[in-house]
Formats: sequence, C-alpha cells, structure tokens
Amino acid sequence: HDHKGAKLNAIRTRKGIEEADVVVVRFGEKYKQWNAAFDAGYAAALGKSIIVLSQDEHQHALKEVHAAALAVAEEPRQVVEILSYVLTSVLPE
Repeated sequence: HDHKGAKLNAIRTRKGIEEADVVVVRFGEKYKQWNAAFDAGYAAALGKSIIVLSQDEHQHALKEVHAAALAVAEEPRQVVEILSYVLTSVLPE
C-alpha cells in the first residue's frame, strides 16, 4: 500500500508543479531530501520559477538546486516576503 500511495502522491505533486506559476521547494530534516530534489529538478525542467527553502548547513549539498532557483530562503518568513513582493511589488520593511 505504501508504494501505491507514493505513486498517487507523485501524480498529485507533478500536477501541482505543472499548474504552478512559482514552485517553493522545502528542504529540511523533516522532509525527504530526494523527493524535494526531484521536484526541484522537475520544476526546473518545466521552466518554473523556483524558490528554495533550506537550512544553512545544506548550502553546499544543494548548490546545484540553489543555482536553478530564482530565490533561496532560510526561513519560511522569507518565502512569504518574496511571494508578497512578487504579488505587490512592495519590498518588505
């Protein structure tokens, strides 16, 4: 059942990436790194704008993913600020 569930989840994730204008990919201890890296690569292959959310200690390991991203954040608040700027053209204070 776990394998079937993973495949169904992959269908949902791919559909979301294909329909997205901006893709936020989160890396961290609680998140599966390989899945996130695959999703970032898929989004990049589709030409999507990517924001990566990752911890400072993963900088080196994710250098290629960061290079494909248009923005890199270390905290969720920074992602919100980036998206807010994209939508309003007003820089955060």
